[in-house]
Amino acid sequence: MATKRPTIALLGAPGVPPPTNLDEIADLATIRNCTADTLPDALPGSEILLVWDFFSRALKDNWGPATADLRWVHVCAAGVDSLLFDDLRSADVVVTNAAGVFDRPIAEFVLASILARDKQLHLSKALQSERVWRHRETVRTEGSSALVIGTGGIGRATARLLSAVGLRVTGAGRTSRESDADFGTVLPTSDLASFVGDFDNVVAIAPLTPQTDRMIDATVLRAMRDDAHLINVGRGQLVDEPAMIEALSAGEIGAASLDVFTDEPLDPSSPLWAMDNVAISAHMSGDVVGWRDELARLFLANLRRYLGSDGRSPSDVLENIVDKERGYVVSTGHGGGDSRL
Repeated sequence: MATKRPTIALLGAPGVPPPTNLDEIADLATIRNCTADTLPDALPGSEILLVWDFFSRALKDNWGPATADLRWVHVCAAGVDSLLFDDLRSADVVVTNAAGVFDRPIAEFVLASILARDKQLHLSKALQSERVWRHRETVRTEGSSALVIGTGGIGRATARLLSAVGLRVTGAGRTSRESDADFGTVLPTSDLASFVGDFDNVVAIAPLTPQTDRMIDATVLRAMRDDAHLINVGRGQLVDEPAMIEALSAGEIGAASLDVFTDEPLDPSSPLWAMDNVAISAHMSGDVVGWRDELARLFLANLRRYLGSDGRSPSDVLENIVDKERGYVVSTGHGGGDSRL
């Protein structure tokens, strides 16, 4: 049962402003502001950990007697791969995330990436900088195809938006199925190499788990069309980065739009920076104006559910509960089946 006034350890990052509704949160709970360095002092007696430092691994480093009172961890990100570890998986601690906040913004980013490549916007900008007038013919986006790898909320929002502008969208997930509400057909990711060559655009959105780590490997890249466009807005580790660099250099795939990388920030010495067929962005596909406000509102709403639990377990009242074994929020809506992989 939740205490009347729980203590929250708010794990922030240096230089990152705190939640904009901190006063409202403070009306309901005692807040201990901390960073990774001071988390050991904030954890003892804390019932809730609010991970505002989105990719911090500090909880694993401080797991033990200091976390004895911990009942709920909320991560202000869609992916929780940087947080989960064996002791947390086995503990009676509920983990929630920010599922839903980034769905539409990332879908828009994917569409923008496809249009920018099809309409040669990157080349137009390069020619403009050289004051070169060069007429070209561009590709019609309507009628082209897209494989969306990852059928959770972000993947579904992407499928709906791409379909709305006339792309033919297919999903790839943990289990195959027909007649999905958003994808129509969902193909099994275990057989990715057997069908990835059928698509103009390949969009990686799956959560990072042991099963998806480097799922787009050299075999899959060789199976793609030589004019295919790879878009990664999930995690850098979904793709075998050296194999991708080789495929791009050899012309085995046509282009890549990359918002995420194995190591971030991307090393200035990476050959990706100098490739004309690569578009790089700084892990920002979901970060639209006001995104932190939305993250803060989502946590506050869940905190109110937690405080109004009336003796029920947090797992019975909280939203966006992560399946700690699978590493993502599981839903059976939108056509049935696992909604993420």
